[in-house]
Formats: sequence, structure tokens, C-alpha cells
Amino acid sequence: MSTLRQLEYLVAIADLRNFGRAAQACNVSQPTLSQQLRSLEDSLGVILIERNTTGADLTPIGRDITARARRLLVEAQDIRDVARRAGDRLAGTLRLGVTPTLGPYLMPPIVAALHREQPDLRLHIKEGIPDDQALALSRGALDMLLGPLPIAGSDLNVQPLFRERLFVVAASDHPLTKLQNLRCEHLQGAHVLSLDRRHHLHREVATICTAFGMELLRDYEGTSLDSIHQMSASGIGLAILPELYIRSDVAGRTGVAVLQPEGWHFTRSIAAAWRSGAAYGDAYRMIAERIGTEASALTGANGGLFRE
Repeated sequence: MSTLRQLEYLVAIADLRNFGRAAQACNVSQPTLSQQLRSLEDSLGVILIERNTTGADLTPIGRDITARARRLLVEAQDIRDVARRAGDRLAGTLRLGVTPTLGPYLMPPIVAALHREQPDLRLHIKEGIPDDQALALSRGALDMLLGPLPIAGSDLNVQPLFRERLFVVAASDHPLTKLQNLRCEHLQGAHVLSLDRRHHLHREVATICTAFGMELLRDYEGTSLDSIHQMSASGIGLAILPELYIRSDVAGRTGVAVLQPEGWHFTRSIAAAWRSGAAYGDAYRMIAERIGTEASALTGANGGLFRE
């Protein structure tokens, strides 16, 4: 009879297509994972995995069984959550996925507040690429997600929280900083830095660049907002940065000036998400609302919050 652990190994193989990486993700040795998958195949009487020199691929029946295994693993996690829940108090560890363009500049006061209000709750905050984290949420590897819209997933409950303004910055000695009555037309042809294209912010910056005839520097994609900030401060190009980052004590405006061209009104929308029907759905909604309230306090932009 197959076990949940064996199904977890199967899902890992489906995701990573490599026995070594799958074993590492499941915190077991490669021989153990391989042996358990063989045992699973023997118990089911079918071949699930095509093993080859470059990795592993699922057979057609393997793909079908893996899809069902994912649902079983998510349901099993929800059962554990129901059992762990004690009254109205949150207890245990919440796996919260957060985009790195938001988490470090928003989460510290929220973590402190939640710890005061829910002392038995532990937050395991995992930064990552939003699209990857939405997939991890659907598969049960995360409990909750905080990131920019859109958040894809038909099985997810998505709650918009707030809009965060996007600002264009330049090195303190950039010619644009000397212009009075700066208008968006003055940005035409300017070089603009951004994160790599896996990030939602990259797509938003690319759209803005197209609208104003600015040139997105594909050869200078940054790995973090700090790297974008530093490259902009060195004069490589302009940067488009979120408000919470600019307001943060971590980075702020060191070495750059915030440009305020007439007609510049760009924002990004931030939302929380969790699996539909999750055992802690009401608690996740409470946490989401707490995050939205804190973001409003940090930006002072009450009008920027989503309203029902």
C-alpha cells in the first residue's frame, strides 16, 4: 500500500525531474528515495517514472497519479492543520511566502505585532519568485502568500490588500534632477534598470518603459532592489522602485533622488492568497487584513487601500 511519504517523493520527482534534487528537497538520501519509488511502483503494479541518463520523466499514468497525489497531500496537510488548531488562537508554524521586493520592507513590524497578538504562532517566512510561490501554495508547500497581483491559481482565495506607489529615481547628479517642471516626456530615451524577468516588478517596469519610450537595460538586470538602487546611484540608469522600499530604513534614498515628473501615477497591487477551503482560512484572512492595515500606516496612503 502506498504511503503519503512515497507520494511526496513522486511529486518531488514530477517537479524537479531529477532524483538527486528531489531527494535533497525531501531531506532523504537518493538511494532511499529511489527505493521508495520502486516500492510504490511495485505496490501499484505500474511504471510511474521513466529513468534516463539526464534525469527522470513521468509516464502517462505517472502524470495522472501524480495529479491525484498532489490533492491528497494538500488534504493531508489541511487535516493536520485542523487537528493543530486550538479554539480561536493560532498555534504552530505558518509558512508564509513573500516576494523579496516587499517582505523586508513590510514584514518586520507585522511579525512583531502578530507575535504580541498570537504568541503561539510561529512565522516561517520564505522569500521567492511570486509565480513559483503561487505554485508552491497550490501544492501545499506554503500556507499563505503575500505578493503582487496577478496571483494565478484556480484553487486559491486571493484577497487584494493595498496599492503601493512606484517611484522613478536617478543618481543625485543625473541631468534629470536639475530640470524644473519635469514632465514624463523628458524621460523618453532614458536607460532604466530592473530586476530579472521572473519578477512581476520587471514586467511592470517594462510596461512603463514602453509607454514612455524609455530603454530597459536587459544586460544590467539586478538580483535585488538593493542592487538596482546601487547601480542607479552609480549612474548606470534610472530605477523604478516601490514606495515601501524607498521609505525603509534599510535603503531609503541613499545616493539617489526621487524624480516627480508631472503625470507620473504608477502603482502595483499587493494581495494575500491561501488555498480555498484551507482549515485556517479565517485566520489567514485576519492576518491579511492586519498586513493591509500596517501597509496603510507605513505609507500614509489610506486612499490607496482596496475597499469593498
